[in-house]
Amino acid sequence: SSREEVLEQARQSAEITHNHPEGIKGAQATALAIYLCRNGIAKEDLRAEIERTFGYDLRRTVDDIRPGYVFDESCMHTVPEALVAFLDSTSWEDAVRNAISLGGDADTLACIAGAIAEAFYGPLPEDVVREVQARLAPELWEITRRFCEEYGISPQRRKERQDS
Repeated sequence: SSREEVLEQARQSAEITHNHPEGIKGAQATALAIYLCRNGIAKEDLRAEIERTFGYDLRRTVDDIRPGYVFDESCMHTVPEALVAFLDSTSWEDAVRNAISLGGDADTLACIAGAIAEAFYGPLPEDVVREVQARLAPELWEITRRFCEEYGISPQRRKERQDS
């Protein structure tokens, strides 16, 4: 797939669920971040690309955001914060913990930050995978397994990352 295809698919998906320009923008920013991370972009290059393309302020830190952050269902106050939670992280778990520490719509923040982190750091840790499998109904686990297989999310794709 290409950058243009990723942005178009995100637009089409978000039009159905969000039907608002900011919702579409947030979906596109998330999808592009995942696409770029899966293709090996460095964090600082990702930060610059998302800021340039979507106008988000990603120069803040989790510590900057946390004191004043409150629940806000809008994408313009969720997606940039989730991106910062990822950018400030050192691992998948750290990204998810950063996102949850912000409070507010913590499950949404963690889903966005975790998805980007998985694309950057590689597949989820095995203990997390085992826990998810234990908690999901067998038919949902099978759907998850097939999705991961279809889209190349596997331990063989894990790569060591050297940048911050």
